Amino acid sequence: MASSSGTSSGSTLLQNSGSEEDLQALMDQRKRKRMISNRESARRSRMRKQKHLDDLMAQAAQLRKENNQIITTMNVTTQHYLNIEAENSVLRAQFNELSNRLQYLVEIVSFLNTGSNGGFDSGEPWTIPDTTTISDSLMNPLGLLYLSQPIMASPDIFQY
Repeated sequence: MASSSGTSSGSTLLQNSGSEEDLQALMDQRKRKRMISNRESARRSRMRKQKHLDDLMAQAAQLRKENNQIITTMNVTTQHYLNIEAENSVLRAQFNELSNRLQYLVEIVSFLNTGSNGGFDSGEPWTIPDTTTISDSLMNPLGLLYLSQPIMASPDIFQY
């Protein structure tokens, strides 16, 4: 009996050993599967991360392009504004000069209408003639050269 009990415990050890080996092999197989699965998951994660980075880089390039277009448009608009502002300043200067000339002519007509025209009273009041019939001699009654010269102004003479 002793021999049979020794044999049975020896076979149990062999069975246990076989089952432990199978269990170890199964665990190793699961471990390899898990490693492969983890590697695949990490690879997919790196690919998602790279795609996200590529998308962000493309978006940054698009935004830089749009920003440059906006800056260009803003520069063109600013230049256009400055040109119009300069032209407006010239027109203001011309308006002021013409207003001064008109006031001067109104004063001359008023002086002539008061009868103080130096004995050249024709009996009829003086009026400002229609602009379509005004000759250069009427616009410049004293023959002053500066009145027949064009008005020149530049935006540099005005400071705000």
